[in-house]
Amino acid sequence: MRHRRRVPAGEAGVPQRGARIGRPRWRARILVPATILAVLSAGTVLGAAPAMAAPAPIKLTSSSCPATIQQGQVSGCVTELQNLLNAHGAGLVVDGEFGAKTLYAVRTYQSATAIAVDGLVGPQTKSKLYATGGSAPAPINLTSASCPANVVQGQKSGCVTELQRLLRHFGYAVEVDGEFGTETDSAVRSFQSSHGLSVDGQVGTNTKAALYNTDESGSTSLDLRSASCPSNIVEGQSGGCVATLQALLNGKGQHLDVDGEFGPATLAAVKSFQASVSLSVDGEVGPNTKAALYSNISGDGSNGAPAPINLTSASCPSNIVQGQKSGCVTELQSLLNHHGADLAVDGDFGPLTYAAVRDFQSEQGLSVDGQVGPNTKAALYGAVTPPATTPPGGGYSNILSVAAAELGTREGSARANSYGSAVGLSRSTSGYAWCATFVSWVAKQTGATSYRSTWVVDWVDQARAGRYHLSVTTSPQPGDIVAFDWNGGNDYRGGNEHIGFVRTVNGSSFTTVEGNTGNPDNGGANDGVYSKTRSTNSSYDVLFIRVR
Repeated sequence: MRHRRRVPAGEAGVPQRGARIGRPRWRARILVPATILAVLSAGTVLGAAPAMAAPAPIKLTSSSCPATIQQGQVSGCVTELQNLLNAHGAGLVVDGEFGAKTLYAVRTYQSATAIAVDGLVGPQTKSKLYATGGSAPAPINLTSASCPANVVQGQKSGCVTELQRLLRHFGYAVEVDGEFGTETDSAVRSFQSSHGLSVDGQVGTNTKAALYNTDESGSTSLDLRSASCPSNIVEGQSGGCVATLQALLNGKGQHLDVDGEFGPATLAAVKSFQASVSLSVDGEVGPNTKAALYSNISGDGSNGAPAPINLTSASCPSNIVQGQKSGCVTELQSLLNHHGADLAVDGDFGPLTYAAVRDFQSEQGLSVDGQVGPNTKAALYGAVTPPATTPPGGGYSNILSVAAAELGTREGSARANSYGSAVGLSRSTSGYAWCATFVSWVAKQTGATSYRSTWVVDWVDQARAGRYHLSVTTSPQPGDIVAFDWNGGNDYRGGNEHIGFVRTVNGSSFTTVEGNTGNPDNGGANDGVYSKTRSTNSSYDVLFIRVR
């Protein structure tokens, strides 16, 4: 029998009786190195009514809509687009204006459905929107009064839409149609079994809490054909390249958990796909299999990214600069994403790519000019070791004082909600797990590191890789970052993690400053920024991160 680890009370990702449980953000990670604008998540506006001035919706495939709908346009075509995105869980205000929030929702949808992530709504994106459950009821938070105490098989509603979206987040390949059928019932039972819950297929209080109790998995925006991924992706490998592979396979009709682990199920899916396209069935994802996976995912090619080209090849200019559009830029964007950015891989060197290049150059101790020359190319491919010097601003010494000054800040308050500015979020902290957002905010305030992420696992991965002036230490000091893996396994990616700052150290015991944690003076209720006493000799795993 497998014994579950004891989980400490009152922590982010471990809802307690009576605790407020918010809706997690819709999709992949959100990182500031690319200064993504106005990030919107599924929980921002649920079931929002259309604005009074919204133009009447027009079917996207009609002759009244342009071939490519893009940011800046205002029309009934955009109204229709927003309605379709909301049916897929975006939670947009339907106003007919293609702004930054609609752009983010489009990019998120494209990533989730294995379409080239460029934010342009062309033929492929339009077709996919209408083919993937566009009639599903708008999602409703499962913990709201609008949803029954027990969501069960046979029901059809926005509560079921929400349930299905959450199940997909955990890797279950259910269709998001708002209908609680046998497929959804099977996924619910599997989810309950894997989380130590009563396996009855009914989505009650405990199952709802577990569904919202998550720190999401990594991005799937890497391009398998770029130098960021191995030439041959094979069984046993893990990471973002495998997650992207799984997403692409699902886009070709497979039904995999997108968990970033190349196991037997992924191997079988690869072989099945290879057989279906008349390739050598060896289970290895090499150049031919990659090319087949990417075939036809961008429609007629008018809105897809150019195929990546190695930056050091003769096909790329000595200096790649803003304004260029080519496979060299596709490769550049994929490499920048590998180093922590979150760019649309569209092959177009625009302002966001320029900002990401400058961020990367700053972190690598290179000349910050936004031009991708020989030194920047070498660093992107890992030929340059990041310097160990203190980053500009020398903010490490201020980390603890800035974090401690926030003690007592309550979740949902204007002050707590302001932390999202560090990662481009403009939503209430009562709606998502914000412990890593608080860490990002402190990092931004002090200038100790330019890294930002709402994901615990990303902070751990960057520290283990020695990037962004982050490193793992076994001798914790006040001001260090500390990550917790309540499930154990020391991988910090199982959906039950937490992060904060070290305040004091006394042997194996230490105190912390943590955001999104229960008030220790109030039985763990009323989440906010509080100090806790922790230990390295506990049932959970602890990892200390040095910022210098």
